[in-house]
Amino acid sequence: MHKAGDLVLGGLFQVHFTSIPDLSFTSQPQQPTCHGVYVLGFKLAQTMAFAIDEINRNSNLLPNVTLGYTLYDNCLELGIGFRGALSLASGQEDQIVVDDTCVGNPPVVGIVGDSSSTNSIAISNVLGLYRVPMVSYFATCSCLSDRQKYPSFFRTIPSDAFQVRAMIQILKHFGWTWAGLIVIDDDYGLHAARSFQSELSVSGEGCLAYTEVLPWDKDTDELRRIVNVMKKSTARVVIVFEIPSRMISLLEEVVRQNVTGLQWIASEAWAESAVLQTPHFMPYLGGTLGITIRRGEIPGLREFLLEHFYCGRHNNYIFSSRFWEFTFQCRFAPAPAGWLEGGGAICTGQEDLGNADTEYLDISNLRPEYNVYKAVYALAHSLDDMLQCKPGRGPFSADSCATLQSLEPWQLVYYMERVNFTTPSGDQVSFDENGDVVPIYDVINWLWLPDGSTKVQNVGEVKRTAFKGEELILDEDKIFWNFESKKPPRSVCSEGCPPGTHMVRRKREPECCFDCIPCSEGKITNKSSSLECTSCPEDFWSNPQRDHCIPKKTEFLSYHDPLGICLTTTSLLGTFICAVVLGIFIYHRTTPIVRANNSELSFQLLLSLKLCFLCSLLFIGRPRMWTCQLRHAAFGISFVLCVSCILVKTMVVLAVFKASKPGGGASLKWFGATQQRGTVLFLTSIQAAICTTWLVSSSPTPHKNTQYHNDKIVYECAVGSTVGFAVLLGYIGVLAFLSCLIAFLVRNLPDSFNEAKLITFSMLIFCAVWVAFVPAYVSSPGNLADAVEVFAILASSFGLLITLFGPKCYIILLRPEMNTKKAVMGRGIVS
Repeated sequence: MHKAGDLVLGGLFQVHFTSIPDLSFTSQPQQPTCHGVYVLGFKLAQTMAFAIDEINRNSNLLPNVTLGYTLYDNCLELGIGFRGALSLASGQEDQIVVDDTCVGNPPVVGIVGDSSSTNSIAISNVLGLYRVPMVSYFATCSCLSDRQKYPSFFRTIPSDAFQVRAMIQILKHFGWTWAGLIVIDDDYGLHAARSFQSELSVSGEGCLAYTEVLPWDKDTDELRRIVNVMKKSTARVVIVFEIPSRMISLLEEVVRQNVTGLQWIASEAWAESAVLQTPHFMPYLGGTLGITIRRGEIPGLREFLLEHFYCGRHNNYIFSSRFWEFTFQCRFAPAPAGWLEGGGAICTGQEDLGNADTEYLDISNLRPEYNVYKAVYALAHSLDDMLQCKPGRGPFSADSCATLQSLEPWQLVYYMERVNFTTPSGDQVSFDENGDVVPIYDVINWLWLPDGSTKVQNVGEVKRTAFKGEELILDEDKIFWNFESKKPPRSVCSEGCPPGTHMVRRKREPECCFDCIPCSEGKITNKSSSLECTSCPEDFWSNPQRDHCIPKKTEFLSYHDPLGICLTTTSLLGTFICAVVLGIFIYHRTTPIVRANNSELSFQLLLSLKLCFLCSLLFIGRPRMWTCQLRHAAFGISFVLCVSCILVKTMVVLAVFKASKPGGGASLKWFGATQQRGTVLFLTSIQAAICTTWLVSSSPTPHKNTQYHNDKIVYECAVGSTVGFAVLLGYIGVLAFLSCLIAFLVRNLPDSFNEAKLITFSMLIFCAVWVAFVPAYVSSPGNLADAVEVFAILASSFGLLITLFGPKCYIILLRPEMNTKKAVMGRGIVS
């Protein structure tokens, strides 16, 4: 198709199909032949002619300049399209017939096309060397955004890079993290597959269950294998980058194997293909979601298509006849053999094209046509901007401008990179630094109606915004789902892990395939599908569900626990008994049994035992700084006071016995009342000094121990200095050992002079308790250590109280006849 003009634009469109020659390399291949009729391709070519005609009638755009066009058919074959592009750029074709006049066609200033990514790559590689601008309306390969390789390539359809991201937005919206990918074996499909894998890897929004490449030829075995992979896969979503003619072979095999229950996502190449919307395929393709080109309005296009078809019939009679026969399903005479016998009709040429049900006149869904329309206007606006240049203020060397007579292609490229206009539909058209148009896609849905008819409806859009990136807008209420549930399917390799578990990837499988492993104790995940568990803070622990942290249980020897209540009761009981015994001794202080056993030391001993019982209460309750500091000091001083009294008592018994012998009177003067009190005070002050040094240098402090139980906090008193605690216990042990030793030495003295046997027995109990205490204390965890120490205090205190004062109270209360001086001076008092 050709129309003369001051400036000529070229166009490459697929108007026919191609017969691929035999490429088995067993014979010389034939040239590819064009056949059939591709109505959409012819409609696209006519749309370019309409746009140029509209521009020529617009006095505000390119005034005084007439645009012409030269359009070639590429038959969707690289060789044919490449030859056409070179002819357009060089103007070397011999002649062209226009209105029965043979004239040479001038070289074009820009080309609209090609529709195929593979063709566009090949053509742009050559035209880019001469900076001839080329504006494609359908080539989407992201590789064409490389300005180093394709410096003069532009397009009015978004790149596959954006289409891929748009599809990922749909996957993300419906929670489909597990999908299959099928692509065509060319630049369009292979680059789309690489982009998809790369974008998914970067975004982490999902994984591909499989990636299959459809063969160009109808390889039945390969198609069967691919469909079998789809059938066995757990992925319910299938994304396909294909062209309609190649999809048919795949769908035939899908029908043959009856692979249902799949959600198809269509690339823009076949998203609106009418050839696939048949009753044969719709049971499988119903509900398909597709990414498709933005729909636009082109007023006056239908009238132009109808008018110019009739006007141009005599210029291209062969194509017009084919188109007529295809549209009305008839044949011009002479009809092929068997046509009439088979019920075929004869074309008269009088059929009404205006009332025919043909895609050619359908303007309700202008998508690729709108891209062609924008491509022509982009070139026209660039030319208009160029011709508006004022001499001396131009963008080229010496501030020069391009002129109509000396226009160079690279000058037009300069203006194409800066063009910016708005279409009658309100869409802004401009190109970024890569020659890509501002991206926007419509999302469509294939609706399968109850009467068996189909409808393609708009359900949303995907566009790029400056602030939000890729933004998806969907009207989910309009979407038809081809499933019994009438809801979106689930397509995941592994269901998301619930809170309390974390994902562990399966070996040799995509990252979307994982197992959910419960978090270990002390760690949680409070959201779904967490990669790892997080540890709870120090004072917190995981709940049984492992989905949030709760405060750890606290443990200490409490007054409210049964053990604490028991120990407290025992301590108070011991204190009460000491008070009772003390009262008894005070009341009977003048009796021989009390006076004979050194009543002052007995009173001191009872008071110290009372302190021993009371100090055990400091070990019960939540440890605090003052209780930690006071408990061991009170314990150490109280027991040293007690043992000192016993030691002095034992030494007094020994001194009294020696004084009863001739020449032994001098020994008593060293153990008078003053010396006894001084000795007790001196021995106790040593322990007080030890405690003071310990508290000043390394004082015991409250400590939250989490070593015994991970889920509990054991409150205890850290001793601070182990050496200080050992010295404190060691000093008590030394005094106890001396008391026991002396008492043992005088155990066989006359009973009337001493109570050595009772002291020996009491100190044996005391030492046994505290020898057993050390290993029990060391090996007892948490509050049990405090319980062991309290038990040792109470046991040793009761041992001393019972063994030393039990026999005396027995005599005082139950055997008063033995509480006489005569009885005391005799034998058997304490037998």
